[in-house]
Amino acid sequence: MVEFDPARLITRIAATQDRAAFAAMFEFYAPRVKAMMMRRGASADRAEDLAQETLLRLWRKAGQFDPARASASAWVYAIARNVSVDIIRREGRAAVWLEEQDEPDEEDLNEPEQHLLIAEREGLVRSTMATLPEEQIRVIRLSFFDGLAHSEIAELLGIPLGTVKSRIRLALQRLRDRLGELQ
Repeated sequence: MVEFDPARLITRIAATQDRAAFAAMFEFYAPRVKAMMMRRGASADRAEDLAQETLLRLWRKAGQFDPARASASAWVYAIARNVSVDIIRREGRAAVWLEEQDEPDEEDLNEPEQHLLIAEREGLVRSTMATLPEEQIRVIRLSFFDGLAHSEIAELLGIPLGTVKSRIRLALQRLRDRLGELQ
């Protein structure tokens, strides 16, 4: 059995536009990128489109891959994040926000106090997040906002999986301690 080596496959794509190497990358990464996009809130169809766009960019930019700078997986997931950001910018933030939101309840529209409370909570969470050490903020963002699995974060940052889990646990504990009144 041949071991799956994404760095070698990307190199083959860059050097000879190897379709078999691309097919192997697509088969392995398309479902993973789709799942990542769905964790970030995309519908199944939209996530599939984003995964396809990600792999097409991999095909076009394979020559830019540098295994000394990042692992192949980290590079693919970085492309996926860039694709989602590019599409959000292209479509406009308001359009994406409206697409993903439910219709507001009439009660919500009539309660400005509710909007004020939500804004105050968001401000408190943001200011509390800013007090965390940078390495904890980074793993929290990658996990909860970018939707990466702990193992993906470890690979992306080049740190042990246990370190990722410890940083997340410590950050969440600090947030719980400081935001206790919101519970």
